[in-house]
Amino acid sequence: MQDKIKSLEDALQKLSPETIKDIEAFKRQYIGKQSLIQEIFNSFKNLDSDTKRLVGSKVNALKQRAQELYDAALEANQPTAEMPWRDASLPGRHMNSGSLHPLTLVEQELMEIFDFIGFTLAKGPEIEDDWHNFTALNFAANHPARDMQDTFFVDSGDEWVLRTHTSGVQVRTMLRSKPPIRVIAPGRVYRCDSDATHSPVFHQLEGLVVDKRVSFKDLKETLYYFTEAFFGKGFEVRFRPSYFPFTEPSAEMDIGKKNAQGGIDWMEILGCGMVDPAVLENCDIDPNEYQGYAFGIGIDRLAMLKFGIPDIRLLYENDSRFLRQFS
Repeated sequence: MQDKIKSLEDALQKLSPETIKDIEAFKRQYIGKQSLIQEIFNSFKNLDSDTKRLVGSKVNALKQRAQELYDAALEANQPTAEMPWRDASLPGRHMNSGSLHPLTLVEQELMEIFDFIGFTLAKGPEIEDDWHNFTALNFAANHPARDMQDTFFVDSGDEWVLRTHTSGVQVRTMLRSKPPIRVIAPGRVYRCDSDATHSPVFHQLEGLVVDKRVSFKDLKETLYYFTEAFFGKGFEVRFRPSYFPFTEPSAEMDIGKKNAQGGIDWMEILGCGMVDPAVLENCDIDPNEYQGYAFGIGIDRLAMLKFGIPDIRLLYENDSRFLRQFS
């Protein structure tokens, strides 16, 4: 019995209210009806009177010490507005695994595809000045893209805009680096447009190659490779003449698949062309020595095609029921 008392004294001496993590477990071990201290009291019937007095005072001191520790620990853990009671007996809350957003998944896949054929990553500011966003890219002063209904202007001076494409990154790259240049520029862009297939904020990935003896054939081979790498085999590809201020000649690229009637259902997926000599000159590159090609891909459109998403707005609503499908 003396050993038990000494062991309890040592145990209680080492405890403080701050070290008692489980208050109810402490109560059961030292204070309750089935506690270690109560076991000693229950064994008193086998002791003589003198031993009872000697042992009893020590055990009462132990019980008082245990009660003081319990009361202090209970007081220290009273619920407050900042730390309310939590029922430890409730089942734990399941933490769902996170996942990458479908736009991130597609952007990463595109970057891997173009990295494999030697493109490096380039980035630039989302708030762009008029010269990098329009003028250097051969946009006329009265071009519709400069109108308020198409572009988000940052201030009333019409000098700064939320970039309408990542082509400004191409301009900055050409000004900063000398050919050969082979870059992709993914990122957010902004235009005043909103419906099931258009969003005021969306994502582009643009590519730029500038080198000697670059031709439209090189552009087509790059985009043929991209189409097969992203969509797989079995798709037809066609190029339709188009117009962009910063490329000449310019084209829209469509992909198509045969339908049940034997025809082909076509869908436009990107714009492309040879970099206009005026753009090269604006970026201090001699168009007589160097040529270039560029293309722009809508990441949101590719995500909608890849995952069968009918409305672009679903990508921006942050609805966990929708996003959970991609985890």
